[in-house]
Amino acid sequence: MLCVSPSADGRPLVRGERWVPCAAVDPATLDAWLPEFAVRTRHRARSSAAPERLWAAANDVCLSETHSLGRLVRWRIPDTRTDQTFGEMLAAYPFCLLDEGEHWSISGLCGRIWTLQRDYPRLDGPEDFRAWAEPGTVRVLIANWVERDGDGSTINSEARVAPVDRRAALRLRSLWAVIGVFQRLIGGEALALAAERAG
Repeated sequence: MLCVSPSADGRPLVRGERWVPCAAVDPATLDAWLPEFAVRTRHRARSSAAPERLWAAANDVCLSETHSLGRLVRWRIPDTRTDQTFGEMLAAYPFCLLDEGEHWSISGLCGRIWTLQRDYPRLDGPEDFRAWAEPGTVRVLIANWVERDGDGSTINSEARVAPVDRRAALRLRSLWAVIGVFQRLIGGEALALAAERAG
């Protein structure tokens, strides 16, 4: 099983390291959507700003402003607009907004993420994501949330990828061997930009 859990600076989270999400997004909440996965990434960034200000800043970051991450997203999801914000992207096809609250959101995507085409089905809602079981595909869950942290706040992101079957698991392993290194280096790029902007 592949399991990558980097902290904000890209280091793997050590067993027992504290990971405290907000009340709306905790491990049990994410497990309810996708309890078993082959890949998991985590990133976070702290800001001196209040949670509402940090969340607003995060939702205004455009793909074009995160040079490396933006290019990686557009490479994996062709025809994604460069002027699109991450908030807009995670709420529109090929993603499906699964649930959201005042300072958090959970989105899902299904399909063959290793192709260079938009080989993603259109999900009509959360139940489509829960029920997805097409052979040779994966389910992807992305959660973003802001929580109060002392006199400031922290923005967090967790992504999980679950293959539907063994064939998809093998394809995912090959893909992750290529993009996993880049993801660890640039996965927190949008969060860092939001934290800097909000502060």
